[in-house]
Amino acid sequence: MQFKHPEILYFLFLLVIPILVHLFQFRRFKKEYFTNVKLLKEIQIQTRKSKSIKKWLLLATRLLLLAAIIFAFAQPFFTAKDAENKENELVVLLDNSFSMQAKGAKGELLKRSIQELLESFPENQTFSLLTNTEVFWDTDIKSIQKELQQLDYASTSFELDALINQVELKKPNVSKDYMIISDGISVTSEKINTISENNEIYWLQPKAEKSVNISIEKATITEVSDAFYTLEVVLKAFGTVENETPLTLYDNDKAIAKTQVTFEKSEQKIKLSIPKKEMAGRIVIQDNSLQFDNEFFFTIQSPKKTNVAIIGEASKNKFLHRIYTNEDFVTYETTLELLDFNRLENQQTIVLNEVKEISQALQTNLVSFYEKGGNVIVIPSTESNLESLNGLSKKIGNVTFSNPSKTEKQITKISFNHPVYKNVFEKNVTNFQYPKVNSNFIVSKNSSPILQFEDAEIFLTSVTNKLGTVYFFASAINKTNSNFQNSPLIVPTFFNMTIGNDTKDKLAFTISENETKIIEADLEKDEVVSFSNESNSFIPLQQILSNKVKLTFGDYPEQAGNYNVKQKDKLITSISFNFPRNESDVTLQSTLNNDNFAKINSVDEVLNDLHTKRTDTVLWKWFIIATLLLLLIELLIQKFVK
Repeated sequence: MQFKHPEILYFLFLLVIPILVHLFQFRRFKKEYFTNVKLLKEIQIQTRKSKSIKKWLLLATRLLLLAAIIFAFAQPFFTAKDAENKENELVVLLDNSFSMQAKGAKGELLKRSIQELLESFPENQTFSLLTNTEVFWDTDIKSIQKELQQLDYASTSFELDALINQVELKKPNVSKDYMIISDGISVTSEKINTISENNEIYWLQPKAEKSVNISIEKATITEVSDAFYTLEVVLKAFGTVENETPLTLYDNDKAIAKTQVTFEKSEQKIKLSIPKKEMAGRIVIQDNSLQFDNEFFFTIQSPKKTNVAIIGEASKNKFLHRIYTNEDFVTYETTLELLDFNRLENQQTIVLNEVKEISQALQTNLVSFYEKGGNVIVIPSTESNLESLNGLSKKIGNVTFSNPSKTEKQITKISFNHPVYKNVFEKNVTNFQYPKVNSNFIVSKNSSPILQFEDAEIFLTSVTNKLGTVYFFASAINKTNSNFQNSPLIVPTFFNMTIGNDTKDKLAFTISENETKIIEADLEKDEVVSFSNESNSFIPLQQILSNKVKLTFGDYPEQAGNYNVKQKDKLITSISFNFPRNESDVTLQSTLNNDNFAKINSVDEVLNDLHTKRTDTVLWKWFIIATLLLLLIELLIQKFVK
């Protein structure tokens, strides 16, 4: 037992006072003997003994009473079991990712967890609270009650290590107690092993009643006819789905198609025929689990022709005109000598077809064109000047050409996962009529190969900056040097190289993936384009590129939907955004080591455990009670003991 004010114990010397008073009151009785009073004598002796017992009882009671008062003022206590950590700061890490939309026994997991925090935390309890999107340092539950009740779901996952790093940077030399509230879906952490050595960690894991969810993963246009598009919708089921799932396709708010989806396997592809026109679309399913992935927004723009510049001799460009038809492309054909550099800015793709020497001026323009999001296709000549060819290739992607080879080679390897061939083949083809070349350059393997020779050397490769792409062939593909023009690969290769990387045909973007897009807009120096719909608006990071604007979305927008892109009041285009689907799989489990934290069932359990282990056992109240009891005992002795 310890004392908060041990100096008061010196007052125990006061116990001598009642002892002295008691001794002072002891008096000797003088004996007087009478005859024939035997009975009276016995009564007298008995009375004297009773008075002596009463006085000793009163002395003991008063000594204990005075001692109890002195001990009470000295404030005795027993030290807490975990007293050395009583000054720890409490940090709550609350998961508000979309997986917390799942329903538990008492409602949505996030909403129930917030309600439990509001009900359990004392108003004077100071703590810090961090979520995926919000931070509250050194606050109390009353101060953040409104913010917690309005806390929305975040499109980002619960990154435990990122939150722990944030806490450690803010409070580097402070001992802390962590209360983690998360369903544990896909939660991983390396930091938790380190902080568990010096900090107390509690894990409250709310459970969903059902581990089943259906998600709309993506939608793409797979076929185009004169009047219709074929829209392919990919859905995934996590867990066992027994019933059919209704799916509805909307154009704005008008339902234009409905179907039922049966999940015979975890992934289902549904094909819908829709009119070939502009559309602000929305696909909706009915699912009783997570709601954020039950909608998929997409935008279909009116088909626009792609501007293509072809630089080379007319006799060698004939095969390109058969690919770049007037229906889909606007071509500008010229020789290097007659090239108008001012017209290059208005192109989406530039094809450099067997130009023997690439001038410094052309190199500079092509590099600038690529950096602004344009596509460049470089087909070397058998007589190409290697110095000028490498001058361009090294500026763009550190690709080098060397060692002209006169050996005939077959083109046998296709990178089916490359964007150029992503939707071309239904399956990987291993046996087809291989095209060949009679001579080629050796291309360094610092880039992404698309087509390769039988000896694994590169025939076609690409370099990209995520805005534009440059494609390099390793040889001339004229009919004298190659039969590649007669190959079935020629049309999809050039068609997709020309438009495949252009995001104008992309139906939707994903929030938080920091994607970029280039749109055509003539902006003044301080002018910006804005995004808006009926309920939300935002202005993304943007960079003016001549008559174009590069948009970088970062974590914007905060809400999924179809957005209009405007320059002041002028509508430029429309773009759709969807939440990422990385929280859709409710069957995933946390990989954290349970030995590093204590699993709990409620917030109350954490607070009670910390209070029990960290709070000293105060005894002064018991000594006050003892004082009152001794005072009562003294009164009873005075009254009933004769």
